[in-house]
Amino acid sequence: MVKSSFWFVDGNVVIIAGLTAFKVHRGQLERHSEVFRDLFSIPQPAEQEQWDGVPSVTLHDPPEEVLHLLMALYDGLYFEKSVAKNFPIIAAVLRLSSKYLIDHLRQRCLIHLDTDWPSDLDGWDAREKAAIDKNQSYSPRDTCAHPTLVISLANDLDLTHLLPSAYYDLSRYGPRRIISGAPVPALGGVPPKEDRSVVYLERHELKAVLLGREAGQRFLSAFIEAELTNRPIAAQCNNKHHDAGRVCRESTYYVMLNVLRAVGGITHGRDADPLFTLNQTVEMLSRTDFTDGVRRCGLKICSACKEDLAECVAKARKHVWTLIPQWFSLEQPAAASPGLAASLDSLD
Repeated sequence: MVKSSFWFVDGNVVIIAGLTAFKVHRGQLERHSEVFRDLFSIPQPAEQEQWDGVPSVTLHDPPEEVLHLLMALYDGLYFEKSVAKNFPIIAAVLRLSSKYLIDHLRQRCLIHLDTDWPSDLDGWDAREKAAIDKNQSYSPRDTCAHPTLVISLANDLDLTHLLPSAYYDLSRYGPRRIISGAPVPALGGVPPKEDRSVVYLERHELKAVLLGREAGQRFLSAFIEAELTNRPIAAQCNNKHHDAGRVCRESTYYVMLNVLRAVGGITHGRDADPLFTLNQTVEMLSRTDFTDGVRRCGLKICSACKEDLAECVAKARKHVWTLIPQWFSLEQPAAASPGLAASLDSLD
């Protein structure tokens, strides 16, 4: 048995987990957990082994998880921002705070997870923005854990509201990376057991991710066909009396070509990320780093046509968000959002 560093000389109970012992204060645990209160109230046999002159209680939990639960109970659980390396601690505390009914720690963990794996589109956009560093490099794995780890945790603890964003995030990987699983990070310097060093999706989960990935790609293809190919000018087009709005139609055509490049994975390597690609469609309308062969310039599309296309894209992104649970077989098909082209509705 190993005496842990979490050892109070004035403690009055020793918690044993695996081969590790923790000397703590019974009142601190009882104050926050009804389960511990009941556990300590059970009469112990007279011959029970004592540690350092106090009674002991055995928990059948990984010692590294018990350590982080105790640290959270004594010191609090505070993280300034979303960082992927915090996930093992959050997961450990969440598992044990759920098991021992320590509600305030459980809620704090859920707040962190809900921020990283949001249930609404605004939350997703904020998460994606946070993944862009000061050099404008997109590094989601620096801020958020590998989605396969999140899917595993969500299934273990019945946190189904985390699954849509986790499945969508994972689907943005290529198939080879999806099936490769996710390495389990060390917790408190303790590496995972060899047989648990990598987490893989279950067969039905893998199928759902790959089919959902295809559904997102089909949605983008349908959007391009329905909303960008030969898109008419807006009713209030400022250029409609100048060659029937040719510059606006040419601008839309140029946008379509760039979206096709994105769908093909040429520009960003994100060929299965419709939310990102649709967002890029709108951003292209205001960019000034294009070239006409002589100088850098922006698109000549008028404000009315720009606004018309931006509204169309905004509706499509909202529609994508409502479809994600269905794409990944997380819920039954829902009614289509009004105002979108029929060809997009056919992908429900």
